[in-house]
Formats: sequence, structure tokens, C-alpha cells
Amino acid sequence: ARGREVYSYALELLNTRERAILSVQGDGESTEGILEIQTSTIPGQHYLPALMEEFHQMYPKVRFYVEQSDSRMVNENLMNQRGELGFTGCRGNSGLCYEAVFHDGMVLITPNEKEFDDLPDGAEIPVERFIHKPFVMREDGSGTKAEMEKALVDGVPVFKNVDVIARMSNMVAIEQVVSRGLGVSIVSESVVRCGNFGGKIRYFKIRGLKKERTFYLVFNKNVSLSPAAEAFLRLVRDRKRLHEPAEGEPAG
Repeated sequence: ARGREVYSYALELLNTRERAILSVQGDGESTEGILEIQTSTIPGQHYLPALMEEFHQMYPKVRFYVEQSDSRMVNENLMNQRGELGFTGCRGNSGLCYEAVFHDGMVLITPNEKEFDDLPDGAEIPVERFIHKPFVMREDGSGTKAEMEKALVDGVPVFKNVDVIARMSNMVAIEQVVSRGLGVSIVSESVVRCGNFGGKIRYFKIRGLKKERTFYLVFNKNVSLSPAAEAFLRLVRDRKRLHEPAEGEPAG
């Protein structure tokens, strides 16, 4: 604990020094250093890369260190000052600041089996047609798993006691297992929007499921951010404002 306090104090001094140098130089392009980011699976694969590309064009001297885990671990790592910024699919510790940055639906993925031939990809499917099947689930720290267990279909938490054939931490591995017929799974819609399943996986919206997932930018409110982290935070907020509907316009 004492070592953690010393580390926190040293980090505060270093970030204060970097901000002072930057204010004297007055040149954003002089911002440099390593920006350490913690991220859960969906933001890490489908949201963060484009931000990194844009940020690199603005601040070419900054280097990235990105660690991908699950939502719970992202929160824990940031509380332990392992990383300055994070992206997570669930809120956690009260010592962290969470800002919603994007929303995503939840869909069912299944093997390409004949019993679903009457439905096109993306069609609504009633729970009764798949709830009896074995499920491939994310691990306990996953935001997708937590949101799935809370999800209601016509007011009923139907996914809480499903038959789980496997728990896996890797989204690509889940897709492979589903494609081989071991079970079905519920994933963020981003996975199917960006996936190339080669005809081995089907995906459907779940009739009666209205839930959307929220993904957050998160940082430790008790730690001063480095100039690189502050610049990245500004970029995320600017991108979010650009994609928000104007007042009076419908969302989505």
C-alpha cells in the first residue's frame, strides 16, 4: 500500500511537470509520451482503433499501450492506476468517472442450421425457438454477460438460468465455437456488423428484447491525467458530440 502511494505521488508530479512544459511551449504537436489505455472487448475491437488513428494524426509523437480484458478488469486496473483512460461496458467503482460514449444493441448468434432457414439474417426471432439450446457465454467479468443476465424479454429475465455449455473470454473463440454447432450466444450488435462469418453463423434480433448496452469512457477521478491523456479525452468528447442528435431530432 505504501508503494502504491509513492507511485501515485510520483505520477502526479510527472504529469504536472509535463503539463507545465506543454503550456510554455504552446504547441500541441509537441505532446509526447506513452498513453496507456485499458479496454474491454467491444470498444477495443470496434471503437478504439478509429480514435487511435485520428489521434495519431493530431499527436504523432504519442505512443499507445493498449491492454484488452473484460469490463470488470478495466475498472479494477484503473483504480490501481494501471492505465490512465479506459473503455468499459459496465459501471463499477465510485472512485472512477464514467462518461457514456456509445450504445449498442444485443443480438443472438446461432450456427447456420436448417431450423432457422425460414428467417433471414437480422430478423426477429421469438425466445421459444432458441432458449432450450446450450449457450456459449462470456466470462464472469464481462459486461456482455452482466447485461444479458439482467435483460428482460417481455418483462421476464429469460437468460438468467440458461444451459451454459462453455464460458469463454475471447470473442473470436466464441464465434468459432458457435459456428461449429456447440451452442448459441448473445453478443453486441457491433460483432455482427463488423464480422465476416463466411456463412457459418446466423444472427437475429430477439423479439421483445428492448435493451441496449452502454459503453463508457472511464478514468480515475483522483489522478491527474497526462497531457496526452487529456488530449485523448478531448477527442473522445468531441467525437461523441458530433454523433449526438441535435436538440429535437430523434436518436439513432
